[in-house]
Amino acid sequence: MNYQEMLKEARQNLNGSCKVCKACNGVACSGEVPGMGGKGTGSAFTENFKSLQNVKINMRVIHNVLNPDTSVELFGKKMKAPIFAAPVTGTTLNMGGKISEKDYITSVVEGCIESDIYPMVGDTAVDSFLMDNLDVLKENDGEGIVFIKPWENHDIIKKIKLAEEAGAYAVGVDVDACGLVTLSMHGKKVVPKDVEALKELKASTKLPFIVKGIMTVDDALLAVQAGADAIVVSNHGGRVLDCTPGSADVLPAIAEAVKGKITILADGGVRNGVDVLKMIGLGADGVLIGRPFVTASFGGGKEGVEMYVNKVIDELEATMRLTGCQSIKDIDGKVIFR
Repeated sequence: MNYQEMLKEARQNLNGSCKVCKACNGVACSGEVPGMGGKGTGSAFTENFKSLQNVKINMRVIHNVLNPDTSVELFGKKMKAPIFAAPVTGTTLNMGGKISEKDYITSVVEGCIESDIYPMVGDTAVDSFLMDNLDVLKENDGEGIVFIKPWENHDIIKKIKLAEEAGAYAVGVDVDACGLVTLSMHGKKVVPKDVEALKELKASTKLPFIVKGIMTVDDALLAVQAGADAIVVSNHGGRVLDCTPGSADVLPAIAEAVKGKITILADGGVRNGVDVLKMIGLGADGVLIGRPFVTASFGGGKEGVEMYVNKVIDELEATMRLTGCQSIKDIDGKVIFR
């Protein structure tokens, strides 16, 4: 299977829920939530893509960087590159229903681990999907991170314990999911989290605790105050609130405020290795990629996921060579054209 064949197969298996466009920019699927699109006008999804595309990089070719090292260590785990598969859940809710949750997530988890990066898995309105995800994670020695929706704290803590039992090496809450349509459609109650609620969740586990859905400096500082180990700068792929800026627009200010105080991850519109370098240059320590992993899994299973990961890492390495960066630590503001 080559890359184009994988995309063609994904288009069929996604059963109309995703068009697998040449540029995954949110235009063709705007308003398709449930589905793979962005909420309302879809502008929060398209802004993720546009804001990252608008970032330009400085090409540097006079240097001695021959074989860039893309590897990093995050949450005590060595990785071939600072890339995670984002927690995208809900095959029957959003992905056409032709492939089961367990088959989909098995491809993502095994493909990531085989490629020396790590998957993130999550839960959704269908309770069994989290259990499927945790079962697959446990079958793979818990090599991944679990994100839980912002239910009442006592319910989150129960699910954190399940993640611990599955062997997960970090847990988190995507606090922005309070605006997720698929949850409200199923009558699932989610609640905002203040600093005290986040402190309680952090105290409930010895695992690194991540707060996902940070889009302002104020929220980033509150996550630090709550004792979180990491944040994810994210607008949930544009799926929870219309008319937000793109993640790449807000990341630099957030990084300036909290860099070194907390691990900064970011997602939103990341499609290739150039985008990964951009996000790190803007201040992220690691990057999450969402929709392309769905396409890779639906189009080629584990092989498709490995193909996609290797493609992104190859692109990242080539971009590091052309920006004079020997290691991920060398990627900073100097690679960004101002």
